[in-house]
Amino acid sequence: MSRPARTPRRALHGVLLLDKPLGWSSNDALQKVRGLLRAEKGGHTGTLDPLATGLLPLCFGAATKFSQVCLDADKRYRATLRLGQRTSTGDLEGQVLEERPVKADRAAIAAACARFTGAIEQRPPMHSALKHQGRALYEYARAGIEVERAPRRVVVHAIELVSWEAPLLVLDVHCSKGTYVRTLAEDIGEALGCGAHLAALRRTGVGLLDVEQALTIEQLQALAEGERAARLLPVDLLLRSWPAVHLSADEAGRFLTGLRRRVTLPDAAAVRVYARDPQAFLGAAHIAGGELIPDRLLSPIEVQALMRPEHPMAEAPAA
Repeated sequence: MSRPARTPRRALHGVLLLDKPLGWSSNDALQKVRGLLRAEKGGHTGTLDPLATGLLPLCFGAATKFSQVCLDADKRYRATLRLGQRTSTGDLEGQVLEERPVKADRAAIAAACARFTGAIEQRPPMHSALKHQGRALYEYARAGIEVERAPRRVVVHAIELVSWEAPLLVLDVHCSKGTYVRTLAEDIGEALGCGAHLAALRRTGVGLLDVEQALTIEQLQALAEGERAARLLPVDLLLRSWPAVHLSADEAGRFLTGLRRRVTLPDAAAVRVYARDPQAFLGAAHIAGGELIPDRLLSPIEVQALMRPEHPMAEAPAA
């Protein structure tokens, strides 16, 4: 019996902001969207736990070169804590290990949250994807093995109380990359003297990106194929907070070969670079000692693809 023909893939370049559904891994979401777009190349921008919903930027084609920007960006979450119960995993999937009465009021909650705002040390949870000797920590945890984990410094920029109706506490958390909100929930519960676990988690922002801009899987499925591709956002979307540098056509050609050039611009750790005429995004660079130094470049083929009138990104502004 012959196998059914594989759906042909196509080169697409851009970023799709997905509102990831509950129960899906980041890779589940990527593969589903990649199939709906028939995209040749795609990647996600960091793991969002299956028990979490919310913003998951997905990169396709040339945009995959800049996914690290999302990995390094601050994150925003809406976290629901169940006070009075401590579980084996720190979330609602684990077994309840302990129950204690909840006597917290808003003043005590505000004080507890203040204790964990700013630069703090966190010990990664055993039920996490962090690797130890090539294996994820959750694999050791499932085998009943405890692994020593060194504390990590993270920054919690703000914790805002959204609602409190015992035993459920809802908080908005703005934090640096690498922050474990599950651990934060457990620590706040201990500070309140009653214990807690993370009952629900929704990622509401990544850097300057907001979940309000995102599409659900159902919304994407409801679109015709051409409309789906048109919902891709520009390749340079993830770099929009960086200063822009514009080059002439000759300078742009040399930049794409990886050559440095002199500029009368201040030093900058990261800039986005464009050709001026015709206008086109070229890649990322940094400026040091009066030199523009290429870091991540689009290929000439990718630049040409993004300039085609029929490409959904062709009319995207570069400023």
